[in-house]
Amino acid sequence: MHQAPRRVNPPSLVRQAGGLLRSLVITLAVVASALAAAAGWWLNRPLPLSGPALELSIEAGSTPRDIAQAWVAAGVETSPWLLYQWFRLSGQARQMRAGGYELTAGATPRDLLRMMVRGDERLAAVKLIEGWTFRRFRAELAQAEGLQATTAGMTDEAVMAALGLPGVAAEGRFFPDTYAYAKGSVDLAVMRRALHAMQRQLDAAWAQRRADAPLKSPDEALVLASIVEKETGVEADRPMIAGVFANRLRIGMPLQTDPSVIYGLGVQFDGNLRKADLQADTPWNTYTRRGLPPTPIAMPGKAALMAAVQPAPTKALYFVARGDGSSAFSATLAEHNRAVNQYQRNPRKSP
Repeated sequence: MHQAPRRVNPPSLVRQAGGLLRSLVITLAVVASALAAAAGWWLNRPLPLSGPALELSIEAGSTPRDIAQAWVAAGVETSPWLLYQWFRLSGQARQMRAGGYELTAGATPRDLLRMMVRGDERLAAVKLIEGWTFRRFRAELAQAEGLQATTAGMTDEAVMAALGLPGVAAEGRFFPDTYAYAKGSVDLAVMRRALHAMQRQLDAAWAQRRADAPLKSPDEALVLASIVEKETGVEADRPMIAGVFANRLRIGMPLQTDPSVIYGLGVQFDGNLRKADLQADTPWNTYTRRGLPPTPIAMPGKAALMAAVQPAPTKALYFVARGDGSSAFSATLAEHNRAVNQYQRNPRKSP
C-alpha cells in the first residue's frame, strides 16, 4: 500500500525557528558581553612597553592607522590593529594632535589617546643667554636635547633665507630667552620663535626711544644695544654706557669699543686683545672706523635694547672698568686718564 508523505505542522516549524533565533540572540549577547568585557579590560590595562619610556614624534597629516603603527614600531607591544580600532571607535581619532610625545610605563590605551587628544607633549627647553653670538647660539641648539639639527650643514646666510630674511645678517636677530619645545621639533622652529621675539622686543623699544637718541632706525638701535650688552658688567650701568656711546655718535667720535674689535677678529681672537688688533682695520673695528659697525655683535637682552633707545642724559665720553664689574664714567680725557690710573694701572690703590 502506498503511504502518503508526512506533512510538517507549520506551527512546529515556526517554534523551531523561534528557538534558533532566541539561541542566536542569546549567543550574540553573550559574545557581545564578552567582547565588551574584553575591550574594557584591554582599555584599562597598562600597555606593555619595550622600555621604561617610549618617545614618538607624530607628524602633521598622520592618519590614525599611521599613528597606531608608529606607536607599535616605537615599542608598544600590542596589535596595531587593536590600537587603530580603539582610535577609530572612540570618536576622537580626528582630534589627535601632531607633536612629540612620551609614553611611560603604566599608561593604558585610554591614557595614550587622552595624551594625544590633549596635546600633552613631552617638552624640553633651551636657554639662550644675553651677549651670545649667533655662532654660540647655533652650537647650543645643536646639542639641545631632542631638537633636530636640520640647519647643521647650512651657512648663516642660508639659515636666514630659510627664515624668510634673505640678505639679512643673522647676528643679534634672535632674542635671548628660555624656549620650551616638544622633543622631536626642528631647530629652525626654535630659531623662528627667537627671531620673532627679538622683532617684537625691538619694535617695542623703538616705539619708546628718546627724541634726542642719535639713531636713525631700529637696526641701528639693535647694533648699539649689542655693544651695550657686551660692555656692561653691572646692570645699573647700561643706560650710562649707552649715554657715552650716544654722545660719541653725536659728535662723530669713534666708539672705540673692544668687544666690537674682538667680534671683527672672529675665530682668530685668542683671548688676548693686542695693540696690533686695535690697529687692524675690519668693518667692526670701532677704533679705525667711526659710527656704528655694520651689524650687531651679539644678542642683546631687553634691558640693553631699552638702554640703547633711552640712554642716560650725561656728559660722559669715557668709561673704565673698576674691577668689580662696575664702570667709572668721565666727561674729559684728563678725568678718564686719572680713572684708568686708579682702577687699572694701580688697582691696589682703588677703594
